Amino acid sequence: MSHSLSLYLHIPFCMSKCTYCAFNTYTRLEHLIPPFVEAMLAELRCCAVGAGGRTVHTVFLGGGTPSLLQAEQLADILRTINLCFNVCADVEVTLEANPNDLNREWLAAAFDAGVNRLSIGVQSTQARDLRLFARRHDNDQVAQAVLNARQAGFGLVNLDLIYGVPEQSLADWERTLAEVLLLKPGHLSLYALSLEAGTPLQEWVARGEVAAPDDDLAADQYELASEILAAAGYRQYEISNWALPGQECRHNLQYWRNLDWLGLGPGAHGHVAGTRTRTCLSPREYIESFNGGGDRANYPATPATEEVVHLTRKERISETLIMGLRLTEEGIGRDEFSRRFGEDVTNIFGDELRAHERRGLLEIRRDRIRLRPAGRLLANQVFRDLV
Repeated sequence: MSHSLSLYLHIPFCMSKCTYCAFNTYTRLEHLIPPFVEAMLAELRCCAVGAGGRTVHTVFLGGGTPSLLQAEQLADILRTINLCFNVCADVEVTLEANPNDLNREWLAAAFDAGVNRLSIGVQSTQARDLRLFARRHDNDQVAQAVLNARQAGFGLVNLDLIYGVPEQSLADWERTLAEVLLLKPGHLSLYALSLEAGTPLQEWVARGEVAAPDDDLAADQYELASEILAAAGYRQYEISNWALPGQECRHNLQYWRNLDWLGLGPGAHGHVAGTRTRTCLSPREYIESFNGGGDRANYPATPATEEVVHLTRKERISETLIMGLRLTEEGIGRDEFSRRFGEDVTNIFGDELRAHERRGLLEIRRDRIRLRPAGRLLANQVFRDLV
């Protein structure tokens, strides 16, 4: 699977913007969705020429709110991928969605189109948190969305949650975990709240209108989640991700193993053969880039690519280490690292790695290097020494 390719497709449209969100998303632009889809089809055709015969094994439609697309628009995108790329038979196709968009008819059509994994943005089951985030759903809609997904045929369902929320107590967080576990998702992604510059939530905290997140409490919430999810049969395979056996996200594993993916759509980032790309941010500019149908450009760039960075060997090594150490069990395989870079990782970062081993944050074994449980909370301290 090391030579397989992944596709990330960014759908930037939202009905409303969450107060914590700093992603490249836009409201009140739904009228641009039809020409946007046509532009994405052109970008896919452009990339397929450069990708040659490489096998696509995962597709991820993120956003934004991909569930705002009509099922037939999703079908057009996935049909084009299947026509233009060499797609493996068991391709994982993930779609991010808001709970209140997931009615049975749309889900059935999306499943028929080829989507086989859902990532549903729950974030919290506490009404206060949902109001703070300006989320459009409630708990009943979450439960109904999961039920609808299962009835439509989806066997792979992830639920996203946020902890470290202002005024979110340990008991609140425990209730959220208990309530989502009742839904029996196969996968859970748990993210600490980050106050991103320019977001309403960051501005409210800066003005003292909302309490600042408590880092110590967030650490307690993380450790509580680790205990509760382990007891419920979930395996923590990445710092922020837990799965039942066999339900790990293959697309995100592509990122964490620092393998190749194409990023398509406004603001999408890609990484192919040591080259980073970023597409233009504006949906209108993105659409205009393909008004002439697009051309081959210089793969992995497309007519909508705004930034191309060729990474140095040192940068590729650092990224491989930082991403790989997020994998709590797999970590950095030393043989695989040597195959990629021509020498053992301890020849390059031996002093730094051994210093963190002495602190109890890292485990250095003959076959791999990985974070110890204590290192998961202090991972950024380890990563800073590897840049």
